[in-house]
Amino acid sequence: MEFKNMEESNGIIAEEKENETEINEIEQNKVRLMRAFVEREDSSVKEVDDLMIRRFLRARELDIEKASTLFLKYLSWRRSSIPNGFISPSEIPNELAQNKLFMQGVDKHNRPIVMVYGARHKPYKGSLEEFKRFVAYTLERICARMPAGQEKFVSIADLKGWGYANSDIRGYLAALSILQDCYPERLGKLFIVHVPYIFMTAWKVVYPFIDSKTKRKIIFVENKKLKSTLLGDIDESQLPDVYGGKLSLVPIQDD
Repeated sequence: MEFKNMEESNGIIAEEKENETEINEIEQNKVRLMRAFVEREDSSVKEVDDLMIRRFLRARELDIEKASTLFLKYLSWRRSSIPNGFISPSEIPNELAQNKLFMQGVDKHNRPIVMVYGARHKPYKGSLEEFKRFVAYTLERICARMPAGQEKFVSIADLKGWGYANSDIRGYLAALSILQDCYPERLGKLFIVHVPYIFMTAWKVVYPFIDSKTKRKIIFVENKKLKSTLLGDIDESQLPDVYGGKLSLVPIQDD
């Protein structure tokens, strides 16, 4: 009986590997087709690797036409928003001064951990453009510091102390648009912790704009299950010390 169960188990594994190989071949073919199409529209695509094209394809369920439209829109956005190929800290002094975003450690899948303090974000008159530059700066920093072979990051958004003074619907929607449209398939998981009830008023406005793939990556964590939930994905040696782990927080702008 045990031998039969082993045979069945091995058969399932072999079938899964065969399906995975088939999916990889489909993706590779679609990457080649999409590359040929977008290179005719924009010659700068030759400098882009296949992994980036694959991320845009995956974000649009391997639909070449939709993925190509999104990708060409991204290239246009990048030329206007990051004309020098990078954003300097001198372009976002007010955002960096709020000391609200950190990056240190990796989870059990070797994905970098990004920590955000929502209550430290304070919008001010005329702040939207600088905030959008800050979001792009942050995502560029995260991507540049990905471990070899890794494409995704995980984030912990801590909303302890969040109030109406921190609410920034325009900023949230702008950040969401940049993440989903310009850095698709980069977010692996988002833990939202210490959530005050009043935050849900802002969440109800933002939620309809979150695509279905991103929604599946968002986890609201109960306070009483905070450490155990985080330890399910992150070893204690890599967990920020503010949650009982071993790592000190490192501001995103620090090397």
